[in-house]
Amino acid sequence: MSFNHKHLIDITEYSADDIMQILETAQRFRSVNERRIKKIPTLKGFTVVNMFNEPSTRTRSSFEIAEKRLSCDSLNFGGSSTSTVKGESLVDTVETLCAYKIDMIIVRDKHAGVPRKIADVSGAHVIDAGDGKHQHPTQALLDLYSIWQAKGDLNGLKVGIVGDIGHSRVCGSLIPALKIMGCEVTVIAPPTLMPARPEVLGADHVTCKIEEALPELDVVYMLRIQRERLEGAPYPSLREYNMLFGLTQERERMMKRDAIICHPGPINRGVELDSFMADHPERSVILDQVYAGILTRMAALYLLLGGSEDGITA
Repeated sequence: MSFNHKHLIDITEYSADDIMQILETAQRFRSVNERRIKKIPTLKGFTVVNMFNEPSTRTRSSFEIAEKRLSCDSLNFGGSSTSTVKGESLVDTVETLCAYKIDMIIVRDKHAGVPRKIADVSGAHVIDAGDGKHQHPTQALLDLYSIWQAKGDLNGLKVGIVGDIGHSRVCGSLIPALKIMGCEVTVIAPPTLMPARPEVLGADHVTCKIEEALPELDVVYMLRIQRERLEGAPYPSLREYNMLFGLTQERERMMKRDAIICHPGPINRGVELDSFMADHPERSVILDQVYAGILTRMAALYLLLGGSEDGITA
């Protein structure tokens, strides 16, 4: 089945079939990543630029590993090394990069809308690796993959997203992606960490009481609490946040027997999750999400760049 997208910027531009094709392709790459020699020549000759204008550890490293395992040529670009620090405009910087005849730009930026602007001026394939508080589509894809692997199906699952909803670009992609795949979504947070109009998120339910939602959920997705935003502003203390909204060992008794726990990382242990829940051998799929990041990003690179059909098993 052909893949009819040039960019991965807005997850709402993808259908359930498109998303499932990415997840199934990621599953095919699993066997590649579990053998001794993990490098395959599938995208040999393609050049990918990693333009990370905002700090990142997990996303950047998993993209770099995905590119290396597909035999892409990579250029890492961004931060204090960018020409924009010297006053060059974003458009001029992108046009300079494109003069190298590159094939793809993976971009993370603190400003919403930058990936779309780059796609408009570059002619290259573009993947949004997180833009402001807008979207983070590959995070949504790795989350869906992890949930799909743990549950066997996505349709009909009840998913609760807990935490700093108002500042989260994870929510910007994850909630619509879950809805596209047939899930029922509840967002759970104190009013001070909700957007002014929670209904714009597209979730089915909104609540500020975790105890009410927890017994019904198949998936509990804990967002990272932004410590720098929390102290002295929306909540009196991190300790109080943990008491009211943290997923603790005591609250495990409220959960469904087969409910799983997700988290985009990095975890603030003792705030949104205690160590018992973060490391729970049956419930936590947090490390599976990290691994899924490589698989789904390999799949996105492969499908967007039109890799050869037999290249996955080469």
